[in-house]
Amino acid sequence: MRAFVIDGPGRAGVREVPPPAAEPGQVVVDVERAGLCGTDVEFFTGEMAYLHQGHAAYPLRPGHEWCGTVTAVGEGVDRAWLGRRVTGDTMLGCRRCRRRHDGRHHVCEDRREIGVRGGWPGALAEQVPVPAGALVPLPDSVGPAAGALVEPGGNALRAVEAARLEPGERLLVWGPGTIGLLAAMFAAARGAEVHLVGRDPASLALARDLGADGAWTVGDLPGQRYDAVVDATNDPDAPRLALEVVEPGRRLVYIGLAGRPSHIDTRDLALKDVTAVGILGGSAGLGGAVELYAGGRVDPEPLVAATVGLDQVAGVLAGGRPPGAGRGPKVQVDPRR
Repeated sequence: MRAFVIDGPGRAGVREVPPPAAEPGQVVVDVERAGLCGTDVEFFTGEMAYLHQGHAAYPLRPGHEWCGTVTAVGEGVDRAWLGRRVTGDTMLGCRRCRRRHDGRHHVCEDRREIGVRGGWPGALAEQVPVPAGALVPLPDSVGPAAGALVEPGGNALRAVEAARLEPGERLLVWGPGTIGLLAAMFAAARGAEVHLVGRDPASLALARDLGADGAWTVGDLPGQRYDAVVDATNDPDAPRLALEVVEPGRRLVYIGLAGRPSHIDTRDLALKDVTAVGILGGSAGLGGAVELYAGGRVDPEPLVAATVGLDQVAGVLAGGRPPGAGRGPKVQVDPRR
C-alpha cells in the first residue's frame, strides 16, 4: 500500500510499504481522511522532542488525526466492527500500569501514540492498524472532514472543560489555530462569551466569522479580566501574558507547547489564587466531540482549508499552501487520491 514516510529532517515522500495485518485485539482501518498538524511538521523538520528523547525514530509514518472504515478484525475482536466508520484514540497505554485503571492511559510512561510515539504507524497511508479498544464509532452525520477533526476536537474540548466556565462567563483563547478555534466553538456552544487573541489578521477575521465575541491582537486586547484563559499557542511568552489577564481565583489552561521553555512568576500565580491546568491528548474528550459534531452544535468543517493527496504532503509540511486553499488553518489528506 501507499504511505507517507519521513526518512529524516526534510526528507520524506510516498513509499510502497507492506499493508497492516489485523493482529489479535486489533483492526485494520481503510483511511478516509487524515489531518496534518504541528506535530507532523516538527517530525518533518526534526524538531519534535520525542526524536531527541528516544520515543520516536526515523523512518516514521505520521498521521494521528484520522477517520475511516474497519475492513478487517483480528482474533478476539467483535466482528460487528466490520464496515463501521470510526476514528480512534491516539494514545495507546501499556495496559499494565495503574494509570490504565483511573483514566490516565494517555500519560502512561510506556504508551505508544499512533503516528507519533513508539513506532506505531500513522494514518497518512491507505490503511492503519488500530487496537479495537481505541476505536470511537462515527455516526453518518459526521462526515470525513469532521471525522478527522475529532482528535483535535477532543483536545480542545478537554481544554474547555478544564476552564470550568458557567454560561455567560468570559473566556479568552490565546491562538486562533485549529485547537484554539475549536476550543472557542465548544465554549460558545456551552454559552460562554468567547474572545480570541492572535497575530494574523486573516485568522482573527475567521474567528469573528465563526462567531467569536471578540478577536484581538495582543496590542489591541481590551483592559479587562477573563474568567478563564486557554493558551493554545507555541508562543513561549503566552503563558505569562495569560496569567496577567486572568481573573483572580479562576483558571489558566495550557494546551499549547512552545519550542523553548516558558517562564511565569509563581508568586503571581499564588497571589492571584489561580489554578493552572495542563492538557495532553484528547482521549477523554473524543466522545464529546463526536456528540457535538453529530448534533450540529459545532461545525468544524470551515476549519479545513484544503484536502490534498499523499503526494502533496511533503510540500505542505515544508510550509506550502495548497492552490485554492481556503481560510481555515487545517489541511487534510485523502490517501486514496
